[in-house]
Amino acid sequence: MTSPSISIELPKPAPLLSAKGWTGFLLALIVICAVAPALNLLVPEGSALHLSDYMVGLLGKFMCYAICALAIDLIWGYTGILSLGHGLFFALGGYVMGMYLMREAAGPDALPPFMAFLDWKELPWSWALSGSFTATVLLVFLLPGLLAGVFGYFAFRSRIKGVYFSIITQALTYAAMLLFFRNETGFGGNNGFTGFKSILGVSLNTPQMHVLLFSLSGVALLGCYLLARWLVQSKFGRVLQAVRDAESRTMFCGYNPLQYKLTIWVISAMMCGLAGALYVPQVGIINPSEMSVGNSIEMAVWTAVGGRASLVGPIIGAFAVNGGKSWLTMAAPEFWLYVLGALFIVVTLFMPGGLIRLPEQIRQWRAKRQAQNAAPTAETASASNTPALKGARA
Repeated sequence: MTSPSISIELPKPAPLLSAKGWTGFLLALIVICAVAPALNLLVPEGSALHLSDYMVGLLGKFMCYAICALAIDLIWGYTGILSLGHGLFFALGGYVMGMYLMREAAGPDALPPFMAFLDWKELPWSWALSGSFTATVLLVFLLPGLLAGVFGYFAFRSRIKGVYFSIITQALTYAAMLLFFRNETGFGGNNGFTGFKSILGVSLNTPQMHVLLFSLSGVALLGCYLLARWLVQSKFGRVLQAVRDAESRTMFCGYNPLQYKLTIWVISAMMCGLAGALYVPQVGIINPSEMSVGNSIEMAVWTAVGGRASLVGPIIGAFAVNGGKSWLTMAAPEFWLYVLGALFIVVTLFMPGGLIRLPEQIRQWRAKRQAQNAAPTAETASASNTPALKGARA
């Protein structure tokens, strides 16, 4: 006699985005690829609707920063790994793109101007692939990913985590910055790379190119957001969050945290490399100061201010903090660092969920306050009714 078969229906995977999410995504894509370019190129400068070249460049930079904040959120918000050295991966992507732009500006078979000034006779080995745009695009991802993979393997294999891991990432970034400051390394020393003229033979100094780079940065940001969303909603993302919350318990369940932490660490580094490559042609310069420890700390601040483990929050944080920085460094530049430090303290102590969860936090505060106000009223009513009950019993 055969037992009846039992069918188990597994829950359907959650959609990548809800209907409202896809609507917002498409609206953002339209604004980035159509509305903003039209406001800059087609609307006259005297019009109130005109989007200036300055704003196009500024917003393009902010979107590159937002990609970095999104990368930090993947490793800090969802995996519990605080990196204070992601500025290194951002700068590596920028240097790879800068090398290609310097070669194109110098012309075929010519040395970049700073090498001619230092009386170099030939390109160093590190510039071997800098003349190819295809190789440049690949190295933008491969170089930060390779460095992150080697460093992360030994760090995670040694079970280094917490504040010790953060300090080591700071040390790695600072050592790389000192290396790039040296003229003999062939990376422009203190001045870095500048004087870019064209990319793929098209001038960088035209409004059309500025808008194109702006749109590419926006599309890259939206693409990185979809990738991050897909990762955190998958089984891979659930294991990452389990590692964040209870790494030892996750190991006892049969998962190897090393593989998951190393994978998301490398993906995060490659995202920062992409952001750096898009950043350089828009600002026109890359130098070792991009590897400074302060820049890496700012990336963590963007994520914390926006809201960790939310994906949208770090994007909001990057725009909010850098928008405030752009305004305050013009109005009162000497106070910016104090404001940044105070902002981080306020968010840590009073807004742990960041800006993205602030409305929910305000609703909770109001509900708690209403409950506290209602409690004395209920006690007063109860006390006033007690004598009447006693009289009725008598």
